[in-house]
Amino acid sequence: MLVRVGLRNVLTALAVAAVMASTFTAPPVAAQPKDVKVAVIAPLSGPWARQGKLMQMGAEMAIDEINDSGGIKALGGARLKLILADAGDSAEKAKNAAQRILAQEPDLVGGTGAWLSSFTLAVTEITERAGVPMLTLSYSDAITERGFHYVFQTSPTGGTQAKVALPTLLQLAEKATGKKPKTVGIIMDNTAAPVSFAKPMREGGLQALGLELVVDEVFTPPLADATALVQKVRRARPELMLLLPTNVPDDKLILEKFNEFKLGQGRVPLIANGAHIGSPELLKNVGPELLEGLMFIVANWGVKGQEAIIERFKKRTGEPWITQDSMTAYGDMWILKEALERAGVADSRKVAEAMRSLDLKDGPAALAFPGGVKFEANGRRAGAHLVIVQWQKGQAVTVYPTELALAPPIWPKQQP
Repeated sequence: MLVRVGLRNVLTALAVAAVMASTFTAPPVAAQPKDVKVAVIAPLSGPWARQGKLMQMGAEMAIDEINDSGGIKALGGARLKLILADAGDSAEKAKNAAQRILAQEPDLVGGTGAWLSSFTLAVTEITERAGVPMLTLSYSDAITERGFHYVFQTSPTGGTQAKVALPTLLQLAEKATGKKPKTVGIIMDNTAAPVSFAKPMREGGLQALGLELVVDEVFTPPLADATALVQKVRRARPELMLLLPTNVPDDKLILEKFNEFKLGQGRVPLIANGAHIGSPELLKNVGPELLEGLMFIVANWGVKGQEAIIERFKKRTGEPWITQDSMTAYGDMWILKEALERAGVADSRKVAEAMRSLDLKDGPAALAFPGGVKFEANGRRAGAHLVIVQWQKGQAVTVYPTELALAPPIWPKQQP
């Protein structure tokens, strides 16, 4: 009898415990917010692969910083996830890359790309139809002349760069030598950015500055041999030479041929356009002697005020300095972060709408783009200005604008 009573009491106690457990169940753990996907569409193979890799480095650094600081707070701390797409070595491949990434990642909220202007023109035809905002460092004026609503150009256009850069360079020449150059030569490839850069020069810009165009050569990249191009420079001997290829292998061929024909700095001052000419890889390929004194025009570079970003990048990547490609991709990720915070939803069209209303004067995005981040109705960044960089003692350093310069410019004194 006692056994039965004891068993009954145990069973009763277990039943009560079960009821209490079901009544006082611990609250469920909050679900981790879904990752927010952003893209880098850039050449990761072919002759422009180095620039694409530099873009990837900058974007990855920004995303790690954003995620480590709490992610997208308006989305419950959602983390950014980078999706890479290889634009390859042609506009058609770049277009296909954009189509693939949008098919595979329908929840993509935005991205940056595609370095070469010809690629960007092709890629943004696809992203525009999908309503996915694309930031770009590409220079071609045509990128933001098509009435698109989902393209955001952070660089001053090639035409703007040409109009501003040449008068500045002529002033530097006159200050150093006591006279302005009277003749100029152009060697360029036929991709969209050089075409955009050279167009206003050919259409009266050079003449208005008192410059006669004595060499005007255009080639299709990649270049097999630079001999014929440089022979024309040797015959004409312009007082200023504009080199407008768009990739490191072509830069190397042309600079080596200039050196072979004894037409380097001190004979014909060389001015280039685009971040590729400041790539550490070019330094490895041709050496500091062939680069010394060469100036180049870019939309962004390491400048005064960005020292902390530059040091973090160098420590993380082992790169000797930060280029336009890395700095711009870094800033683009922060722009997308700010737009997501304002949109409050991971929706590409809402993110684009938020980007159009940005007016950033401080914070990482504004620091990456001196002058701040605000976009005009056509998608161009308001107040975007050019930067002039010069190779000095094996380093590519900013020499203009003066208030942002890390070194004073040195104009080569011409030898007979």
